[in-house]
Amino acid sequence: MTEYFKIHISSNEAEQNEVKHEVLQEKTEPEKEKRTLKNIFKDAARQIIASAVILGIGILALNWSAYYKIAKNEVQKFTGTQVESPLNKLTESKGTANVLQANTLNTQSIPALNLEISPSDNRLIIPRINQNLPIVRISSESLIRRDWSALEKEMQNALQDGVVHYPGTSIPGESGNMAITGHSSYFPWDSGRFKDVFALLHDVVVGDKIVMYWDGKKYIYEITEIKVVLPSDISILKQTPENKLTLITCTPVGTNLKRLVVTAKPIEDLGKSSDGKIKR
Repeated sequence: MTEYFKIHISSNEAEQNEVKHEVLQEKTEPEKEKRTLKNIFKDAARQIIASAVILGIGILALNWSAYYKIAKNEVQKFTGTQVESPLNKLTESKGTANVLQANTLNTQSIPALNLEISPSDNRLIIPRINQNLPIVRISSESLIRRDWSALEKEMQNALQDGVVHYPGTSIPGESGNMAITGHSSYFPWDSGRFKDVFALLHDVVVGDKIVMYWDGKKYIYEITEIKVVLPSDISILKQTPENKLTLITCTPVGTNLKRLVVTAKPIEDLGKSSDGKIKR
């Protein structure tokens, strides 16, 4: 019986039923291209350029208002379409108006009227950049305590309402250095309305006039020096024996890298009458 169930497979059938296995060839990775020093420099240059473009777009977006003012001013200068600021009239001596009389005989007996009215608050007026700005004063307590973080916070809050008189510096009519600081640009989400009032301060030139109203009195200054210093240079706040006005803002616009410093001296003979007395 066992032989009956035996399966006989011929050698030919075995060869036909034999499964053929293909030998898999091992895959070889392509040889990597060797990086030369030239290729490394090219890749580095591309990354630097891309980073600079992204940074530039970011700075432009964050300081759009200030850069729009600068671009508009440059276009007007290039095309010759700049209009003289009406604030220039304030740099002149106090204006007078003739009184019209029906009877010409009375004209000689009625003096001219001084129609210049002082603002109710302290003001800084820079005709060259067409700015008429409120001056905000803050307490000097933080300065006396040398609490610099509190002082910085107070000044940033005050800058939302105008330009700020730096505590510890002089005021008009006193001998010494009066320092005023303002934004050239600031974060667009800040709630203040004076974020870029000094965006065009770099356009002023030596000899320009600056007008200040302080406690109801008018003072006129003439710019004598324009310079750029590092933020660590605190000499710009030091008191001096002579009277002067120092305007300070950040530069380049949109950065905190350096400080633009504009110095002006008071015009002593402004408003003097023929007898040498100051007109008020």
